[in-house]
Amino acid sequence: MAAFSYMIKNAKGARIEGILKASSMDEAVEKLNKEGGTIISVKPAKDSNAKKNMSLIDKLLLSIYKMRNSIPLKILVFFTRQLSTMFSAGLTIEKSIYDLSTEEKNKKFKKVLIKISNDIKKGFSLSEAMEQHPGIFNSLYISLVKAGEVSGTLHTVLDELSDYLEKIEDTQRKVLSALTYPVFIIFVLVAVVFFLFYVIIPKFSEIYSRFDAELPAPTVIAINISNFLQNHLFIAALMVLGGAVSVFLIYLTERGKFVIDAILLKIPVTGNLLDNSIMSKFARTFSILMAAGVPIMETMELVENVVQNAVIGNAIRTARKNVREGYSIAGALRKTKVFPSTLIQLTATGEETGDMDRLLGKAAQFYEKLVDSVIDRLTSLIEPLLIVMMAVVVGSTILVIYLPIFELGNAISQGMK
Repeated sequence: MAAFSYMIKNAKGARIEGILKASSMDEAVEKLNKEGGTIISVKPAKDSNAKKNMSLIDKLLLSIYKMRNSIPLKILVFFTRQLSTMFSAGLTIEKSIYDLSTEEKNKKFKKVLIKISNDIKKGFSLSEAMEQHPGIFNSLYISLVKAGEVSGTLHTVLDELSDYLEKIEDTQRKVLSALTYPVFIIFVLVAVVFFLFYVIIPKFSEIYSRFDAELPAPTVIAINISNFLQNHLFIAALMVLGGAVSVFLIYLTERGKFVIDAILLKIPVTGNLLDNSIMSKFARTFSILMAAGVPIMETMELVENVVQNAVIGNAIRTARKNVREGYSIAGALRKTKVFPSTLIQLTATGEETGDMDRLLGKAAQFYEKLVDSVIDRLTSLIEPLLIVMMAVVVGSTILVIYLPIFELGNAISQGMK
């Protein structure tokens, strides 16, 4: 027997959702009709283990596909805002998308919009047409559009989705802006160290080779590394590339992603920034999905995919199981011991008052402010810390190079014997 997730509206107008088992879709619909109420949606329950069961090759191909077909978030934000405005003004979805496709400058996205417009002409709904392009429209986007189509409030959902994407883009921009400077400095630091080992150290190595003197161990190690780079630069480049690819492949595995994400969350300052950013995205996504009327189990599944962190994602998956077993949402989140008390308290209050979407929106604003606060602190701390790091690395390398010179008298005397 297959499992089907359903959402119905009872005589009082309340939405009821759940999962039932039936041999076919028709049987599932028949069972729901016998229970009374109006059926809103019935569909095969998604296999939560499907992604886990994907092979590494499948995950790699999927990642490559998404990278090749993705577009900048700002383009998607502008498209959603324009679509919302045009649809609210009375234009049909087909006409709105066609007009937007004629003005679109991004060639990749232009082709997608033309294809969506043609699919709608053939009778596809907007959400069904967008499902054909997973590299651009993720499951969250499609689910919200589908919820708007079912409830007849597509114009409202598109407007809220535009606001949501703008806030997500703003948070991402702030985080990337805070991390751009340290990444640039680290890149420069690597370039300086490479220059020292590839150009400077060989010159000193030639000088030291003229003297039959025993060099300090750190200097010998530095010269050996320099010689390896001089003679096997291509192999060294392949080793670096291989290391980067290995980390990427490890990150594609479930265990590897969990370990790397856990490490990222524990890094001082930047880990706190990442955690607050994830909580902001979690609360904002949960809020907009609840406001759009998406079923709670589907909401939690979508949020799990949106946070893009294995540690938080696993916690949401556990919480979803607990909710299915009868826990409240706040109780399920508290049991994971991952979510902060502020978020849990606001969720609990929202459940009690029936105003969860608004309170989760408040939680999102709170964590967005924390992100701004951490970025301000990071900006003030990062420059002196990076200067110290550069001084230590470059200074240590130079010290290793000049170490034999401190014993130059002894080296010269030994070389003249």
